Amino acid sequence: MCTSCSIQARIKKADKKYAIGEYYDAADIYKQCYKRVSSKTQKQLKAHVAFYQAECYRHINNTRATTCYQNAIRNKYQDSIVYLHYALALQYQAKYKEAEKQYDIYLQAHPNDYVARAGKYACMQVAEWKKDPTRYKVALAKPFNQKRTINFAPAFIGSSGDALMFTSNRQEQASGNKKSLKRPSPVTGAQTCKLYSARKDAAGKWQDIELAEGLYGDSESGSESDSVPKAGSAEMGVCCFSADGKTMFFTYSLPIKGQDQGAKIYTASRASGQWAEPQEVKLFSDSTITVGHPALCPTGDTLYFVSDAPGGIGGKDIWMAELDNGEWVNPQNLGSRINTTEDELYPTIHADGSLYFASNGHPGYGGLDIFHAIKDTVDTLGWLVYNMGTPFNSNGDDFGITFEGNSQNGFFSSNRAQKKGFDEIYSFILPEMVFQVEGAVTDNNNEPIGEAKLRLVGNDGTNTKMSVRKDGTYSTKLHREVKYVMLASARGYLNQTATFHTLDLKDSKTYEQNFNLAPISKPVTMGNIFYDFGQWTLTASSETGLQAMVKLLNDNPNITIEMAAHTDMIGDSISNNTLSFKRAKSVCDYLIKHGIEAERLTPVGYGESKPVVADAALHKQYSWIPQDQVLDEAFILTLSKERQEICNQINRRTEFKVLKTTYKLY
Repeated sequence: MCTSCSIQARIKKADKKYAIGEYYDAADIYKQCYKRVSSKTQKQLKAHVAFYQAECYRHINNTRATTCYQNAIRNKYQDSIVYLHYALALQYQAKYKEAEKQYDIYLQAHPNDYVARAGKYACMQVAEWKKDPTRYKVALAKPFNQKRTINFAPAFIGSSGDALMFTSNRQEQASGNKKSLKRPSPVTGAQTCKLYSARKDAAGKWQDIELAEGLYGDSESGSESDSVPKAGSAEMGVCCFSADGKTMFFTYSLPIKGQDQGAKIYTASRASGQWAEPQEVKLFSDSTITVGHPALCPTGDTLYFVSDAPGGIGGKDIWMAELDNGEWVNPQNLGSRINTTEDELYPTIHADGSLYFASNGHPGYGGLDIFHAIKDTVDTLGWLVYNMGTPFNSNGDDFGITFEGNSQNGFFSSNRAQKKGFDEIYSFILPEMVFQVEGAVTDNNNEPIGEAKLRLVGNDGTNTKMSVRKDGTYSTKLHREVKYVMLASARGYLNQTATFHTLDLKDSKTYEQNFNLAPISKPVTMGNIFYDFGQWTLTASSETGLQAMVKLLNDNPNITIEMAAHTDMIGDSISNNTLSFKRAKSVCDYLIKHGIEAERLTPVGYGESKPVVADAALHKQYSWIPQDQVLDEAFILTLSKERQEICNQINRRTEFKVLKTTYKLY
């Protein structure tokens, strides 16, 4: 009986610690008691212990939370909230399918619960989200991190971007000496956190990390009864700064006689490089209400903060207060667009006035995710909230973002890929979106035309002329959301155009656009023109080549051409002349059908009378064909059967040559 009383007393002690947020200490007591509570005679009590042990572990990101929730469910814990929180814990471990099942169970009893619906939706969508990352580039910010310590909530000191402060539980002190470790925090089980600062040197490198000047003495002599923030046992962190960097707000918690008294917000001003004596920021008339995580708007007249004050949505909410004659007044909850029944933490106000915060209640990847909120232009009292996506967010905790001035570059915190839950600081940048087009201008033998000219015209008013390099290549930048036409031209060659656009692009892009210009002075063989054997009917595979010819004629509306077809030496000359003419006419008929005036086209059939004369390109392709060699019957009959067929294929061709370049000009 006495043993039972002892266990009951220890459970009550754990319950009290849980109620004041001392999750680490409470979890340890629950763990000791769980095995000593009978699952037969004290099933309800055992379920109570398992559930609150799980709650403690979930709050401090201990993966054993899922096992404890299972124990609570196995022992018939009466409140269905166990399924919701079990799902949240599973989602934190990226066990999305299992989490979805638990959300479903909870939704059977609470079909309209926002957090459960958001959680289930996220579990169903996360695979698709990961396929579409944002353009941000994220990397571990090594200068600010230290092994086996937590480092989080970075904040730029002012808008210059050359100084930063962050929260850490590393043990180096201002004097450079290392003290013996104090008792871990009853809340997290980690060492006490303090504020550390860093500055960039002339080369833009972050210098050595130091304790925030003026906020800490050279010793840890502060007593637990002290109420000033310099006390050595105080927990300090999560800060923000005015735009000029001269005023700081920070979260401060001082245990009294070993008991957590809740967090408060203090402010301090800087003079001569040192922070003056901090002063408490009064936000509620009830001094027992916990407040923290300050965020100052760019104009300095609105302070955002986190609190579990009465009148909130649930869990920890984000609030705001206004500055009036030196006092912070009219504290108000940001409402259900921002806040959920779970926790919303770590607000940050960008220079553009938009709000960034962390939440485990909105649809996310797991744990805390970073969200971006902008004022709704339709509903002046509301917000539009967006998940920042990957690579910002993971199934772990991602939070505490800060921006360098009005840029989209900065730092944030995350415990991703950390088995023991250590928070680390990451950098992020948003690369400039760059659009350009590049390529080469060549002739029909793919030789560069170094004297070619290009003209780029865009529907944004762009009208640029440029020359190619000596090797025929070029490159030029493009603007976003523009439709372009590019014209390539050179003396003695036909023009060619190309169209492309930069509409609806989500990332940088380089277009490759090559131009192959046809000469005016000599015939040009048309590629990809095919006929049925012994016939003049064009095959379907000729469509690409025929459309290219339509485009060439449209690009050069003042030319007329001779469309000529040739055969090989097989068969009699009369039949070959007839076949070749019909083939040339088939091509002309196609072009007329697709909008080319008939008077611009002259079909001619040469049969076998004009065999190919090998040029340098053909000799390069077939080294056994001498340059300037006529591929006539006398030459072909000297070759092997295989090479004879190659020559016959070369002679079977459709080509065009320019007759006039002044069509309809006069």
